[in-house]
Amino acid sequence: MEWGMKNRIAQLIKPDGHCLFLPIDHGYFQGPTRKLEKPGETIKPLLPYCDAIFVTRGVLRASVDPENTKPIILRVSGGTSMVGKDLSDEGITTSMEEAIRLNVAAVGISIFVGSEHERESLLNLSKLVDEGEKYGIPVMAVTAVGKELEKRDARYLALSSRIAAELGARIVKTYWCEDFEKVVSGCPVPVVMAGGPKVDTELEVFEFVYDGMEKGAIGVNLGRNIWQNDYPVAMIKALRAVIHKKATPKDANEIFLEEKAKKKVRSD
Repeated sequence: MEWGMKNRIAQLIKPDGHCLFLPIDHGYFQGPTRKLEKPGETIKPLLPYCDAIFVTRGVLRASVDPENTKPIILRVSGGTSMVGKDLSDEGITTSMEEAIRLNVAAVGISIFVGSEHERESLLNLSKLVDEGEKYGIPVMAVTAVGKELEKRDARYLALSSRIAAELGARIVKTYWCEDFEKVVSGCPVPVVMAGGPKVDTELEVFEFVYDGMEKGAIGVNLGRNIWQNDYPVAMIKALRAVIHKKATPKDANEIFLEEKAKKKVRSD
């Protein structure tokens, strides 16, 4: 592995082999998502506890302080929206030259396996990998499912993750699911978890993250589970304990409740 590629991956994945990525790229197809209307304000208290930010170039320039940030994973695919016909019809929106100009640690792109635009999204990944390898910039592939959430099962996610790795992605971001070990064991590059099932409590989030880590994931790329929580700093501290300190779900929940109580005391 070239020095530049190795150095950028080391920025993202900590010495313990784990990582906590904070995505704030949702606006590229959702618009001003709840609690992400002002991204700079949302992430400011969270930056000390994440290992990298997943963001578009527009929000990076407008909302992230270049003198106070974490390594950047740049979202470089898009071109569709929630009100459009098909979320899978994405293209590459940002050049590798722009990524270099912004001094990013990696670039990220969605793939839509099984969709009408499967071929285009996979060829987009391949082209991006060619460019990334040329300049020593790793590519993170995101196994997107569009609006078809029922696709979040082990068979589909294992297929998508393996294809992403085969085409040259250095990291794969995919959803947690039941039998998650089948997804990780079939993917020869590191896997980070996006969201999991829709849950009602923080403990349930800690449980699926812990399960995924136990089954081979190297970390998470969680956004809404953190910054849409009423106590986002407490949430990210608790998740960081699971990822970097091997805290159990019960331990993490106790950390969350302690931090939540501190916040409430300060607010009173």
